[in-house]
Amino acid sequence: MKNMSNADSTVTPLKSLAGEGVSIWLDDLSRKRIESGNLAELIENSHVVGVTTNPSIFQAAIGSGEGYEEQLADLATRGVTVDEAVRMMTTADVRAAADILRPVYDATQGRDGRVSIEVDPRLAHDTVATVAEAKQLSWLVDRPNVMIKIPATKAGLPAITEVIGLGISVNVTLIFSLDRYKAVMDAYLAGLEKARAAGIDLAGIHSVASFFVSRVDAEIDKRLDQVGTDEAKSLKGKAALANARLAYEAYEEVFASERATKLEAAGANKQRPLWASTGVKDPAYKDTLYVDELVAPGTVNTMPEATLKATADHGVITGDTVTGGYEQARADLKAVDALGISYDEVVQQLEDEGVAKFDVAWNDLLAVVANRLAGKEAQAK
Repeated sequence: MKNMSNADSTVTPLKSLAGEGVSIWLDDLSRKRIESGNLAELIENSHVVGVTTNPSIFQAAIGSGEGYEEQLADLATRGVTVDEAVRMMTTADVRAAADILRPVYDATQGRDGRVSIEVDPRLAHDTVATVAEAKQLSWLVDRPNVMIKIPATKAGLPAITEVIGLGISVNVTLIFSLDRYKAVMDAYLAGLEKARAAGIDLAGIHSVASFFVSRVDAEIDKRLDQVGTDEAKSLKGKAALANARLAYEAYEEVFASERATKLEAAGANKQRPLWASTGVKDPAYKDTLYVDELVAPGTVNTMPEATLKATADHGVITGDTVTGGYEQARADLKAVDALGISYDEVVQQLEDEGVAKFDVAWNDLLAVVANRLAGKEAQAK
């Protein structure tokens, strides 16, 4: 990858993207990435200003074993439970990454320099347990630049309000539908109102709403292929961008409302849209599709490293590619619906699958750690 130092005057795709008001976050974390200096290098040279994690990312990182041997041995010696071991390892990684990103956090007054960690995915449909877990994670990481990820399930919405109301910054994840996104923004504003009533400084509370992109195309394209007509094929690769662009339109409307502007006047921050799942799943599409075509001010794009490298190499940043496209976006989703593909059915399926995938990844992680702890205990005997 070419040198893209923030101090370098050369205009590069990543520099152009950041210049358009898009915060570039890395959708990955591991002990190896932290200890090798790779994360610091990406911050220095690739305009990365944040990190997101999820159960699948930790399952891959800890499953590899690299960098975790000493901590695993200590945890085995202490005889901790598997759940506690997983939390000790994941929060240690998030704490270390938060420290590396602290200068970015300070320089941006808390807007960026963020590291996200998710509540146990098995709690996705339990509001009270999600709130308790969010409080515990915030305490365990103990860094001002941590964000607690809460899924945008129906049970997650009141948890978002409660956690924001406690002054804890939140990354709302697994958003697929426009209606649910509007409910997420409402939950955030309600949380700010609770925080203000409790005398908490609103300026210190930040939030992003992670709107998933590529999975929408993956599911709708599959259904368009089943329809099989030329019209259906012409709509492939359009639904995800249309959905995301209309989400940004909703964001603009909500945060221009009287309710939101009153809170902003009291010091509150807007809840920024974050484009998640931006790695392209269909090899027929350009690998930077969900970066090039979702450029808008005040957004975050969290990218897997492959997408980050692809954007650095051949991304084409041509300015705002979102706000002028609302009518076309509506027309594209309407055309998909006219072919008998139910938007509501697709987005609900994607939410259910998203929760289930993280649940499976978390259980796989628990199994890996259980085996490693058992192995360490056997070695100690």
